[in-house]
Amino acid sequence: MSEMNDNEKELQEFVMLEKQKAQMNAQIHEFNEICWEKCVGKTGNKLDHSTETCLCNCVDRFIDTSVFIARRFSQLLQSQENGGM
Repeated sequence: MSEMNDNEKELQEFVMLEKQKAQMNAQIHEFNEICWEKCVGKTGNKLDHSTETCLCNCVDRFIDTSVFIARRFSQLLQSQENGGM
């Protein structure tokens, strides 16, 4: 029975990691799309400096916002758990 619990735990960890990978890939795809549309006017062999700067800033803001939302959501969950005790 202990072996089954270990296998279940291992499977749950694997599924959680795969879910996190999928979420990360979806987020990368989303900010690629958003920032590309916002910053890239014409394409060539190289990105010009202003386009490169725009893309970096856009991705940075996207990440900052995502982290802020995740932290706020975590705080809300913790306050609900503490309030429910």
